[in-house]
Amino acid sequence: MVLSGMTTDMPHLVAYVDGSSHGSPGPSGIGVVVEDPGGGHIRIARWIGWQDNNVAEYVALLEALQWALGRKARSLRVYSDSDVVVRQMSGEYSCRSPRLYSLNWICRKLARALEFDITRIPREQNTEANGLANSAARLCQDFTDN
Repeated sequence: MVLSGMTTDMPHLVAYVDGSSHGSPGPSGIGVVVEDPGGGHIRIARWIGWQDNNVAEYVALLEALQWALGRKARSLRVYSDSDVVVRQMSGEYSCRSPRLYSLNWICRKLARALEFDITRIPREQNTEANGLANSAARLCQDFTDN
């Protein structure tokens, strides 16, 4: 689900991303909030199947990167509450997990096409993306519980 309100010229974007998994693995969703300098923003909430939380966090980042590149953004500043994703993307941690390696590689490749920066923030500062991710994860859970 994408709710629009963005301007057409988007050279510099800011994104708040989060992934949620209700189990390990379990029903999972992503939440992405992208803001442009003119004050426009979009919200993305999407169910991504049965995943673990780290996969969901990477898929949320991937969604933000693809969205920015699809709109020809020049730069993307990302805020995430995932310590693993932020440290792996910044090169502080190497990615040794086979299930995360391809997601990490794709995100790093896409990020090279932009002026890219990723920063870890506390969950309390990422409430909108977190709420979207949890709502998307609950969509499937609501169907499977009945």
